[in-house]
Amino acid sequence: MQRRNFLAGTTATGLTLSLARPLMAMQEKNKASKYMDTIGLQLWTVRKHLEKKEDYATTLKAVHDAGYKQIELMRCVGSDDIVKQAKKLGLGVNSSFVDWNSVVHQRDNAPKRKDIVKKASEFGLKHLVFGYIGKGSRETVELMKNCATKANEFGKMCNDAGIKLCYHNHSFEFAKIDGETTGFDVLMNEFDDDMCKFELDVFWAKIGGWDPFETLRKLDGRVTQVHLKDLKNGAAVSHDEGKVPHDCFEELGDGSIDMQKVLAVSEEIGAEFCHVEQDQSSDALASIGQSMGHLKSLVTK
Repeated sequence: MQRRNFLAGTTATGLTLSLARPLMAMQEKNKASKYMDTIGLQLWTVRKHLEKKEDYATTLKAVHDAGYKQIELMRCVGSDDIVKQAKKLGLGVNSSFVDWNSVVHQRDNAPKRKDIVKKASEFGLKHLVFGYIGKGSRETVELMKNCATKANEFGKMCNDAGIKLCYHNHSFEFAKIDGETTGFDVLMNEFDDDMCKFELDVFWAKIGGWDPFETLRKLDGRVTQVHLKDLKNGAAVSHDEGKVPHDCFEELGDGSIDMQKVLAVSEEIGAEFCHVEQDQSSDALASIGQSMGHLKSLVTK
């Protein structure tokens, strides 16, 4: 009787596990749905369609109709008409890039910090992103430390307005500088976690030679947003963003980065938003539709 009860128990346990596995797999697949509710598009992807003000309405409608729920602005100051049109279509606007010169150098030809924060507040933005550091300002540890110091200062201004500043990487940050470390390591060490977070671009991390998933986990709690961008299979490591071949930029699902895993790890580390971005495409509107189709397939198939 004891043996029979044991066998019955193990059979029931086995059945429970066999039923649970598909359920767990389904739950794992459905992790993508958190971001699908707010999935964004960085407008740099469709920049050529936004060169003329009269094209704003049709371009943003195409973004909306492709299934995107929000847009990430290319710039904050000067985007009033785009924001107005986006909100008319029901697209959220929670994040905007800003000129890196406004953060690091405060040059006269770049928007003033106070003007950026004022406009971001008017738009109701939750995030501001500086997505670049120009050549001449990034080649040494001291230069990168200076960038981090300036970012922390601006981040304090943003925090005071209820906005979170974050940094979007390219690939140059992953090159060795001063023969001892990388620019990205400097930023990780020097950013005040309360003042400047990260918006990790998985394409640029991978082409820079870092594993995007390990990098996301290394930044656990410090990534507010993630850029979904796919990298051509077999692409060589490159630390010069200006020399990356255009065909390295693929639609989601056509490249070498597992977007299912990106979404899952992004949720695991607490990122708030994910935005699709494709820097180069011969047909940007077709590309954003294809990338959205791939994201939807991760939830539904």
